Amino acid sequence: MPSARLALVLAAGLILAACQPQAPEGPPPGTVRFSIMSTENIQAAQGAWTPFLADMEKATGLKIEPFYGTNYTALIEAMRFKQTDVGWFTNQSGLEAVRRSGGEVFARTTKPEGPDGYQALIVVKKGSGLTLDRILACDRTLDFAMGDAKSTSGTLAPMTWLFGPRNIRPETCFKTVRSANHEANLFAVAMGQLDAATNNSQSIARLADQKTEAAQKTVAAIEVVWRSPTLPEDPMIWRKDLDPALKAKIRDFVLAYGVGDSDEAKRQREVMRAIQTGPFKPADDTHLLPVREMEASAALIDARNRKDAAAEAKAKADLGQVHAEQKALVARKDGRPLRPGAGAPA
Repeated sequence: MPSARLALVLAAGLILAACQPQAPEGPPPGTVRFSIMSTENIQAAQGAWTPFLADMEKATGLKIEPFYGTNYTALIEAMRFKQTDVGWFTNQSGLEAVRRSGGEVFARTTKPEGPDGYQALIVVKKGSGLTLDRILACDRTLDFAMGDAKSTSGTLAPMTWLFGPRNIRPETCFKTVRSANHEANLFAVAMGQLDAATNNSQSIARLADQKTEAAQKTVAAIEVVWRSPTLPEDPMIWRKDLDPALKAKIRDFVLAYGVGDSDEAKRQREVMRAIQTGPFKPADDTHLLPVREMEASAALIDARNRKDAAAEAKAKADLGQVHAEQKALVARKDGRPLRPGAGAPA
């Protein structure tokens, strides 16, 4: 009888073990998994990214495997579990990757032309007569869409600069609130399925570059009713614990790609145009200071609106730390000694 009971216990243990989620496998030796957030359909992202990744593979001698994600949380978790090695993130999702996934900023994107930076937007259907004042009336009659919860332009920027200062919570302001990627929201607004949605200037530019009839009709059918202050370009992030030899190969390729006046550099810049960037520039975690400031500011506004003294004190402390680090960064760039008590990067 005891042996039968023991057999049942062992069998139950095996079943439970089989049901437990398995840790995702990391890339095999000599392989780098490059994560990409697809704010449009996967096929379009693959078409834009394949030439760049092929060039990376040829130049580094590594096998480069793309890892396409449909939301930023998936990419953050993939890096946390060492399922990916390097990737292009937005500022807010990049901050989460640094905090939670052992990530580290090593480069940033640039504008293919014109000054760096982009804007968060709110778009409506052209000719609808819908204004920003009407949107902010909060009469629960409009269908609204936000971006991914970890999207800088789709969620953090409008909450920091538009809704938060007015003590507006989208879930109580609108009839419905949904979350989707930028392209899906643009199509939904253009087709009249949504009254308004958050978006960004890069997403619209990317759609405008597509030559399909659907893309052109969508761009022509929307108009912007709100535009944020300029947001910093996106960070490129790798795992901090990545093999230094791999880091060197990746860095050398990324920072040299599309640089110079040779025919090859010009070809590479055309490849980069398809992924909406110019040549990359070196960066580090201080690149994320502006989004940390936005995050702390949004938290401070929210705490004050809720009259939560403890949360307000924490947000003030977080904001003060960011400002101290910003001052320290300016001092370092200017070559000035840091004044005692002015703070230093964490």
